[in-house]
Amino acid sequence: MDAAERWDVTLRLVQGAERASVSELAARLGVSEMTVRRDLEALAQRGLVRRVHGGAVATRSPAGAGGFDDRAQWSAATKQRLGAAVAALIPAGSRVLLDAGTTTVHVARALRGPLSVTALSLPAAMCLAEQSEIDLLVAGGRVRHGEHSLVGPLAVRALEGLAFDVFVLSIGGVHAEYGWSEFGLDDAAVKQAGLAQSARVVAVADATKLGVRAFSRVAPLGAAHEFVTDRSASDPVIHPAGPPTLEALRDAGVLVHTI
Repeated sequence: MDAAERWDVTLRLVQGAERASVSELAARLGVSEMTVRRDLEALAQRGLVRRVHGGAVATRSPAGAGGFDDRAQWSAATKQRLGAAVAALIPAGSRVLLDAGTTTVHVARALRGPLSVTALSLPAAMCLAEQSEIDLLVAGGRVRHGEHSLVGPLAVRALEGLAFDVFVLSIGGVHAEYGWSEFGLDDAAVKQAGLAQSARVVAVADATKLGVRAFSRVAPLGAAHEFVTDRSASDPVIHPAGPPTLEALRDAGVLVHTI
């Protein structure tokens, strides 16, 4: 794996254990302790871990931490891969509803027309605005401070008047019993409106979201047709809740893609 991917996995290992030693990380990643020390220093400089004697400790949780710009630092290389994988699942000519979130910005960067795309995210809309083969519609609504997402009654009403072939659903939590969930009521309401207006739902989230039960339930697992996540979701060492959540998704009839 390259440095960015190695940082992604290192972050997850430190987060999952709250504290991880250099020797443990080196054994898990299959690299030298010197490489791990360099990686931890790079992550510490970005404020994502705190160096301690012999290893590092987590400084914050990626689930629900900070706003859009804060969360965009997490797992950027992984989210780029997820974005490209989701874009590859969307047929030319589709009417697409693109959810808000850090991962869907990477989807927007990977999309190629001809497509009709309705964006629920200002950063995603900016990525698509200059693509001549994409007919871009920005949904109405209130812009959430710090999140750059479009929410509220105007956004819900705008979606209720439209029909989509594909809804790219970004999600805060994926839980075996609780289903798809979000940290905010406003975000959950817009996602529910998108689900109701879409023929096919492709959910996407990095593996840190598996096993998370966020505040507001959006829908049961079976509301999505496909789910795209990163391959570390299948590793019980990195994500103990990953394998049982993936099994629950498959039991609910969801086609799971691990990238």
